[in-house]
Amino acid sequence: MSAPASTQASTLAGDPPAFAFIGGRLWLDFINTDDARLGTRTDTIASFERFVAWLAEARILDAERAAALQRRAVEQPSGAAAALVEARRVRAALRSLAERGRTDQGERAREAALVEINRVLGRSVGTRRVEALPDGGYARSFVPVGDVFGGLVIPVVESAVDSLVHGELLRIHKCADRRCPRHFYDVSRSRTRRWCDMATCGNRAKAARHRRRVGRRR
Repeated sequence: MSAPASTQASTLAGDPPAFAFIGGRLWLDFINTDDARLGTRTDTIASFERFVAWLAEARILDAERAAALQRRAVEQPSGAAAALVEARRVRAALRSLAERGRTDQGERAREAALVEINRVLGRSVGTRRVEALPDGGYARSFVPVGDVFGGLVIPVVESAVDSLVHGELLRIHKCADRRCPRHFYDVSRSRTRRWCDMATCGNRAKAARHRRRVGRRR
């Protein structure tokens, strides 16, 4: 499933933080919900409502299903809370895979991620579909059967499976800004992309280099 373009608009005071879709892979966009704003760690899916909002922006849910989930969460708060715990558990396993899975010492991270992936896939009961999007594109979706909260992370997990099957881990990098925890899939031919996003971390690095040059001239 292809994620929408990066959501980089700044938020007003008191507004929830914007989602960033800069990872190049759905599962990387998901682990990037554990984000950083000017060095401060921020969980952009801190509630079930925000989790559903992310699923909608990532085109995992259409507007009708997202609204239905929000209504059901009010009726069944324990089910919604359990779904959020599940999402965070999956996110932690996938983050470990992104951070350590591509290294020579990453066997343990890969094994742990496989256990988590297979646990989720083993409990998935539902229908997989391909749906047309308003912009003319297409997206895969998973519609769970029975438990309305079940299977919400299935498309995320399947995205990670695609990366494993296609040998993509070597192209997954962490942003070169030490304050930024975001990961991305490097599509550059030279595999030398450094920043998660030029509009944020890249520009900060560029501005810092400019300040150092100006300082040396004085």
